[in-house]
Amino acid sequence: MPDADGTVTARIVDRIDDIPAAAWNALAGEENPFVSHGFLNALEITGCATQRSGWLPQHLAMEDATGRLIGAVPQYLKGHSQGEYVFDHGWAHAFERAGGSYYPKLQASVPFSPVTGPRLLAGNGPGTLEVQFALANTLQTFCERMDASSVHVTFPTRPEWQLLGEAGWIRRRGRQFHWKNRGYETFDDFLGALMSRKRKSIRKERQAIANAGIVVDALTGDAIQPQHWDAFYRFYVDTYDRKWGYPYLTREFFQVLQDTMPDKVVLVIATRDGRPIAGALNLKGTKALYGRNWGCSEDLPFLHFECCYYKAIEFAIAHGLETVEAGTQGPHKIQRGYLPTETYSAHFIRHAGLRDAIARFCEEESREVDYEMAAYGELSPYRRDGGDTD
Repeated sequence: MPDADGTVTARIVDRIDDIPAAAWNALAGEENPFVSHGFLNALEITGCATQRSGWLPQHLAMEDATGRLIGAVPQYLKGHSQGEYVFDHGWAHAFERAGGSYYPKLQASVPFSPVTGPRLLAGNGPGTLEVQFALANTLQTFCERMDASSVHVTFPTRPEWQLLGEAGWIRRRGRQFHWKNRGYETFDDFLGALMSRKRKSIRKERQAIANAGIVVDALTGDAIQPQHWDAFYRFYVDTYDRKWGYPYLTREFFQVLQDTMPDKVVLVIATRDGRPIAGALNLKGTKALYGRNWGCSEDLPFLHFECCYYKAIEFAIAHGLETVEAGTQGPHKIQRGYLPTETYSAHFIRHAGLRDAIARFCEEESREVDYEMAAYGELSPYRRDGGDTD
């Protein structure tokens, strides 16, 4: 699709492997592993993000007159709303009851990953904002050409969210719970920033795991062996069978991740008498540790907290990371040092009536988010005498 002076073209690419990895990664940057070419390609080549699973790759690639990639968006054509973590099922049902067709829709996101990161990939050089605006406009154009009902950009960065609002998209807010590193050198330093009652509670929980004879290790690189992945995959599938339904990620996906991004994978494994009983998958960025999947074969008190929260904090402190993002849900995370943090999404809706209704809904929902953020903030476990309270 040429722009006004004919020097820029945009096209839809149905396999990310058709875009050179170096060109994609130059725009995505190194900070967030989920938008890397390697992660997205692993999802595709292992059958996780495909037409069969309802995630048909339709990546947007924008090139200049020389064929150089100057902008890109990870995007998927979808016939359902599963695996997104920004819920629009109500919108779909309302539109369909009114006689409309909500599906197919376009989803600009990272499949199965409620992790904030760049979506309008344009690097950080001169002209970045212009390219991002062009990407937003082009998403709308392709939405109309493909007769999709809408485009949903989920978990973008705040600047991207603001830009999309300026481009006329509906903006939506959500919240997660993140841990922030305030220059702690040890886990005990972190505990020292908490109120005494909360500090004692965490120590008690961790001691209960140790008293049960459970050893919890954070493994990276070559330390992760096939038997670790075999155990973790069993935990993962069992968790989805019991709670979430369809386990999108395959055993092969985890192996490809290990083979292609070993320095980004942090696999927490809990063992008792040498036998794995629980595991938690994390990915490491340049500034943050991102908790993703968890599972266990024994439902023991505090085991989830140790594997998913406390071990992640320990790892982040040891490696100088600024943040731990522990996924969705979980006001219970507050008492363990994870405080409410805003998340974002932006939505282009073609149908005027549906667009107006969703805009009103998001305005009302935003007020509820403000109320929740304030209420949760009052529950902070951090000391008020100079400890972390933000």
